[in-house]
Amino acid sequence: MKFQIDEAIEILERTPTVLSNLLFGLSNSWTVCDEGEATWNAFDVIGHLIEGEKYNWIPRIEIIISKGETETFPVFDRFSQLHQNTEKTIEQLLNEFTELRMNSLERLGSLINSPIDLGKMGLHPEFGSVKLREQLSTWVAHDLDHISQIARVMAKRYTEDVGPWKAYLRILNQ
Repeated sequence: MKFQIDEAIEILERTPTVLSNLLFGLSNSWTVCDEGEATWNAFDVIGHLIEGEKYNWIPRIEIIISKGETETFPVFDRFSQLHQNTEKTIEQLLNEFTELRMNSLERLGSLINSPIDLGKMGLHPEFGSVKLREQLSTWVAHDLDHISQIARVMAKRYTEDVGPWKAYLRILNQ
């Protein structure tokens, strides 16, 4: 077992800064490029992260802590952001995500009182019984997955432009 809550928080608290540093102030051509039909761009990913802050991570952690396996987590719509945010800028989304994440981490600190809490179980609608430790580990891996996704999508804008160097650029060959 490698999970350590303090190490998890190190990543969770940095994600908004990483994304803001990468995306804030970029032209739309960077933030709305994608990998083709039915794929997400950076704008969509930030919207998805916002939805996760509102309806996934902390709400599920609260259920695990307060109700255990007596109540199944509500289903999380992983695509709801695709129908929202049309009037917002990437900067507005990044600011909203930063604020929500700060609030989530503050709430997380008030929910977990001891290492024993990390072994508490909840009931996922698809996977069945899951541990709080697994939920928290997934939150971290989810952040890193989407940071990687944004970098990959942006890099692929230049797939043809890099010429023969494409052979050496793993990010373009995924």
